[in-house]
Amino acid sequence: MKVFLIAGEPSGDKLGAALMEGLSSLRDDIEFIGVGGAAMQAQGLTSLFPMSDLSVMGIAEVAPKYFHLKRRIRETAKAVIDADPDVLVTIDSPDFCLRVAKIVKQDEVEGQTFGHDIPVVHYVAPSVWAWRPKRADKMAQWVDHVLALLPFEPPLMTAAGMGCDFVGHPVVAEPVATDAEAQAFREQHQIGAAPLVLALPGSRQGEIARLAPRFGETLARVQREHPDLRVALPVAQGVEDQVRAQTATWTSPPILIPADQPDQKRAAFRAADVALAASGTVSLELAAAGTPMVIAYDMNWLSRLMIGWLLQIDTVTLVNLVSETRAVPEFLGKACQPARIAPAVLAMLADPTAQHAAMQVTMARLGQGGEAPGLRAARAVVDVVARSKAD
Repeated sequence: MKVFLIAGEPSGDKLGAALMEGLSSLRDDIEFIGVGGAAMQAQGLTSLFPMSDLSVMGIAEVAPKYFHLKRRIRETAKAVIDADPDVLVTIDSPDFCLRVAKIVKQDEVEGQTFGHDIPVVHYVAPSVWAWRPKRADKMAQWVDHVLALLPFEPPLMTAAGMGCDFVGHPVVAEPVATDAEAQAFREQHQIGAAPLVLALPGSRQGEIARLAPRFGETLARVQREHPDLRVALPVAQGVEDQVRAQTATWTSPPILIPADQPDQKRAAFRAADVALAASGTVSLELAAAGTPMVIAYDMNWLSRLMIGWLLQIDTVTLVNLVSETRAVPEFLGKACQPARIAPAVLAMLADPTAQHAAMQVTMARLGQGGEAPGLRAARAVVDVVARSKAD
């Protein structure tokens, strides 16, 4: 069984590696080809070129590499067609992956027509439930099957004409710190019984520049009610200097946790009484750790305006969406103001159990306690190949 995989981001590399591990446990005749990072290479993939070539996002970053990326798309599509795999698995990174799938399905590269009909499986459904619902219809022209991370996504994919399996979210397979490790973190940093807030102002420079000052002012307001307040802040790779500079004036200087200390980060998640976090999948990591949260996020005025037009849901927090509650307060766009955020943080400190039910429902619905997502995804891929050969 020959499997061609494409991942373009570190998160996709982790998904791909877990999928490859699952496939190897199901079949002993697997051959892997494609593009991936260190995690996928550790599972036996020889990458056609460095995955970092594809790890760019944003117009300003993509524009200078436009022609290089176009060449990589053509090279990758040609490699798929030449390899004639049993299945092509594209992992997230839709701007790159779906362009490759389109060329493969059209069976045309650089004017040459081929006769291949390779089943395409896309891992991670697009967020059509949030905005741009027509993306699913367009995607269905090139994709046969989708592996979804969220339980409410399959009906949206099948309505567009694709097969779809909910395989579980990778957060359910991530390790979580124990209470003992959380207590050790508190002792190490001499926190004692003081309230501990986990500050998560994002991982990108623009996010940090916009959110860190507001988070700092919010925490200063909280500290008026809790003078012994302590703050911990896990730092993403490559932005430590910026975070250090932008938090230097906070009234409660944060405990900065470097990116190369994941055990300390997990312990901080478990030890915190509440988290103040930017929007994103971090809400699921917090739910896994059982940490109550307040979500706050803003973007530049043009993006805010465009998203406001396109957004089709009344909450962007995944815990709220998966649990079908609105337990997690969120302050987005113009509402992302310290005077509005601080009372919500104080309310969570006063009633730390308020979100527990929603978090437990979320983790159960994401597959916690069941078969590992990578193995469920592998079974779905094997089924797609079997149906393709039967047809």
